Amino acid sequence: GILNDSVVLVDRAIAPRHGHIVVAVVDGDFTCKRLHLRGGSLRLKADNPTYPDIVPREGQTVEVWGVVVAHIHQHSL
Repeated sequence: GILNDSVVLVDRAIAPRHGHIVVAVVDGDFTCKRLHLRGGSLRLKADNPTYPDIVPREGQTVEVWGVVVAHIHQHSL
């Protein structure tokens, strides 16, 4: 339900867990994805099927920056 013109509220104090929607920094670029943690592996899963999931490769930097706690969709006027 987070759209291109949505505003998200991110809490950096919450410890990210499997299933949380997070803001992550991947090689210096911010992205908003669902955190998938299983068997010691991390995947940033896209809820929108037109975008690919992010599976970190060796040497790639990934930092989960914070957990999305709310979002507001702004309607165009």
